[in-house]
Amino acid sequence: MASRDDIKFLNNPNIGSRQKKYCRFRKFGIKHIDYKDPDFLMQFINEQGKILPRRITGNSLKYQKRVAVAIKRARHLALLPYVTDLLK
Repeated sequence: MASRDDIKFLNNPNIGSRQKKYCRFRKFGIKHIDYKDPDFLMQFINEQGKILPRRITGNSLKYQKRVAVAIKRARHLALLPYVTDLLK
């Protein structure tokens, strides 16, 4: 029987395998999310101004809730828009 090294694939078998998502707050040790920093919070909203879900950002539940609260506070103080077209 042929080993895996002897088999020639038509395409790369590693295509489609993605890196594991991680919580950037736990990885880099960020404890406080500042609502007065709109440039940082822009990473967590899409072009229409909607908050990106955890499955996209990879945040843990604890930090996703904190990000959502920080974005809502920034919107209330008019640092971030509620709705927009082509924000980024």
